[in-house]
Amino acid sequence: MQLVESGGGLVQAGGSLRLSCAASGRTFGRYAMGWFRQAPGKEREFVAAIDWSGSNQYYGDSVKGRFPISRDNAKNTVYLQMNSLKPEDTAVYYCAAKLGSNVVSTPTRYDYWGQGTQVIVSS
Repeated sequence: MQLVESGGGLVQAGGSLRLSCAASGRTFGRYAMGWFRQAPGKEREFVAAIDWSGSNQYYGDSVKGRFPISRDNAKNTVYLQMNSLKPEDTAVYYCAAKLGSNVVSTPTRYDYWGQGTQVIVSS
């Protein structure tokens, strides 16, 4: 499966961005999808995940209530709507796919990864 993220960029604190991750090469609907981020000098951090149907979502504590995750299986795409952005949200954001329905926060449980998209939030 190939994953391509888009939608990153520079935004002021308090603003919004929507990240997209387009998948190809496998049956998208068989995969749970996740978003992770990594800031310079820090470990990769779980952001959000969604099961294959879109009915169950799971969020990291730092983004809960601000970054809803969604998916469109007809378009083979998963989204991360980022609202009320803070400077500490600055990171490279990665999309990942995990075969099976369960939503998990452990990076090693995911089978495929995108190249990442940079998000910079200015104060």
